[in-house]
Amino acid sequence: MRCPFCGHEDTQVKDSRPHEDGAAIRRRRICASCGQRFTTIERIQLRDLIVVKADGRRVPFERDKLARSVRIALRKRPVDEERIERIVNGLVRHLEAAGEPDILSVDIGRRVMETLREVDSVAYIRFASVHWDFRETKDFAAILETISTSVAADTAPREGDEPPIGDK
Repeated sequence: MRCPFCGHEDTQVKDSRPHEDGAAIRRRRICASCGQRFTTIERIQLRDLIVVKADGRRVPFERDKLARSVRIALRKRPVDEERIERIVNGLVRHLEAAGEPDILSVDIGRRVMETLREVDSVAYIRFASVHWDFRETKDFAAILETISTSVAADTAPREGDEPPIGDK
């Protein structure tokens, strides 16, 4: 492992511990050259996933991008960092277990929204507004109406439901 401070390639592991409920390993390292200490986290990766974008582009799946999107949706909400990590780990495990190396970006978005809907309705609306590309306040009003109707009827929209707005 290369030292992030001096770039030296000889670092030693001083301590290893399970991390994220055993889904990763946290390692404390020290650089043999400059003596700086740093931490790395190793995760299990079942397969290399490819995200197929709406325009047909194919890009490698980035766990950090997914985690960043979930964190943005949950910003300033009463959800602690540990739970966010569990959410992201669950999403990644679900995608890897799907069996297909190519995953449509819209399917990833649907899965994230399904998860966020169970966790926090405000985060769900935030994420949906980006995923469905809300352009007007009526788009927000439509999804709020759907949520309040679902709560009143005690039923949530099912996976694959279309946005409750315009012609999207």
